[in-house]
Amino acid sequence: MSEGASDVQGQIAQLMIYPVKSCAGVAVAEAVLLETGLQWDRHWMVVDTDGLFVSQRECARMALVRPQIEADSLLLRAPGMPELRVPLQARGATLQVQVWDDVVDALDTGPEAAQWLQAFLGAPAQRLVCFDPAARRACSTKWTGGLAASTQFADGYPVLVTTDSAMDELNTRLAAMDHPAVGMARFRPNVVLSGLLPHDEDHLGPLEVLEDGTAVAGLQLVKPCARCPIPNIDPATAESHPGVGDALQAYRQDARVNGAITFGMNAIVTHGAGTVLRVGQAVQGNYAFG
Repeated sequence: MSEGASDVQGQIAQLMIYPVKSCAGVAVAEAVLLETGLQWDRHWMVVDTDGLFVSQRECARMALVRPQIEADSLLLRAPGMPELRVPLQARGATLQVQVWDDVVDALDTGPEAAQWLQAFLGAPAQRLVCFDPAARRACSTKWTGGLAASTQFADGYPVLVTTDSAMDELNTRLAAMDHPAVGMARFRPNVVLSGLLPHDEDHLGPLEVLEDGTAVAGLQLVKPCARCPIPNIDPATAESHPGVGDALQAYRQDARVNGAITFGMNAIVTHGAGTVLRVGQAVQGNYAFG
């Protein structure tokens, strides 16, 4: 696909990673695209005593845990807590953990991280684990069209894509309901696109990332992202209010996922693993209705 010979053209407006599943995100200017998603995205996860993942659904205070990737460590900060540093290369015991219906191997990051999480989050949080580099967590081929793909601790797919215009539309609707505007952080995307119509991503097939007019990486948009109550949680305060969900209910029900409320599209990496994605890069794609 040559530049300009596509239905839509835009740019990468934002890149976000979420090093610890369900904790705060980190805006980055660039990120290495791996087969499993952006490097360090959902590489760590909080689990309970049974090894089941813990999220903001059960523990809204996770929104207040702010990760940062340093040269050799994951740095965690939270209100009233000392900083915690966890080595990027975990060497702990292997544990079996559960993400939705998937059971995969993970590496324990040790008792200091466990105690820190328990002190701030309380009972649900028992251990901090990182994805075992030797493990593979396959994406559902029902949605990938039979293409093999894998991810780490994301809900099900490597990359979540949305548009800044979709956020603008939601805020217009919130204003009409006398609700305050909200930010994209509530929707936890990895790639935010500009220059597209609201929710254009719902109807796109392959998406190409361009460098000097040449496609250097490809994302296949495969499944609408069904939304739970997490977008109702204010990431700055961890307080929840139903306004966002109420607004979405009026216009974002998607028959492809049995009428669930959706915002953004899950994507798999089709080519270009190892490429560095950058804010400002051009993207293009074609509609894939049907």
